[in-house]
Amino acid sequence: MTRRRARQVTLEAYAEQWLAHRHDLAVRTRELYEYLLSSHIYPSLGSSPLRSLTPSMVRGWHAELAQRHPSTAAKAYRLLSTMMRTAVTDGVVTSSPCRVRGAGVEHSSERPVATAREVDALAEAMPEDLRLAVLLATWCQLRRGEILGLRRCDVDEVHSIIRVEQSRTIARDGSSIIKPPKTRAGRRSLAVPESVMNVVLWHLDRYTAMASESLLFSARNGQPLSVGVLQRAWNNARMSVGRADLHLHDLRHTGLTFAAATGATTAELMRRAGHASTDAALRYQHATQGRDRVLATALEELMKPSG
Repeated sequence: MTRRRARQVTLEAYAEQWLAHRHDLAVRTRELYEYLLSSHIYPSLGSSPLRSLTPSMVRGWHAELAQRHPSTAAKAYRLLSTMMRTAVTDGVVTSSPCRVRGAGVEHSSERPVATAREVDALAEAMPEDLRLAVLLATWCQLRRGEILGLRRCDVDEVHSIIRVEQSRTIARDGSSIIKPPKTRAGRRSLAVPESVMNVVLWHLDRYTAMASESLLFSARNGQPLSVGVLQRAWNNARMSVGRADLHLHDLRHTGLTFAAATGATTAELMRRAGHASTDAALRYQHATQGRDRVLATALEELMKPSG
């Protein structure tokens, strides 16, 4: 690229080139980047020459977006910052204009938690062939993609264990994407509570094909269960029990909160959840006030004179 062309190249042109060279991106990650670029970055900054971008321009763009969509603003800023660092490496710009401290950090609001009784009610409110999804999300703390990716061969009936070996997501074009866990920690074996294992076995008998590679959850036509079908069933269930605020992913949060309340260590929570770092697991330690009261009572007993 000549110096003259480097001075004239726009952010949009450079971003398209940058994205085309990122062969390492997963399908869903690429789709997210394309969405962030087309919907939130190009409209404000896309036509600007790369070298004309200033910290004040980026700061103003981020501030405006963050007012409306804080989480999206953090994602978009991280993407822009990554691209600009590459532009510096490429010699297209001498320094990055992305200098807004903390702009790439997402501050998610505290997610709601269901009670054990509500989990039972939610499972009962689901179609019979999807009740197990609610139990696995809560009591095995599985992500939606992990649930959709489970196969008959992933269930160890003898030892009451479920192995997480893959996840299944749906691309924008509707195609099914099977992929291994992102991290080594994501590939894990989980002990299943006895009552949940009973439902797993019941589900296998009624709704899962006999082939070892058969998915636990499939549509009535035999095709892999779509996210849309699961989401519609979940929406109906949560409305029927009066918990419209709950997302399906909140069941995983609920289950990990329950696990923390039993006194599980950070390492145990990390293993259960498939977390590669302690940061995510530590979020659930705050929810153990009830357990802390039990410990305080036990300490009080130790303080009493013996005999």
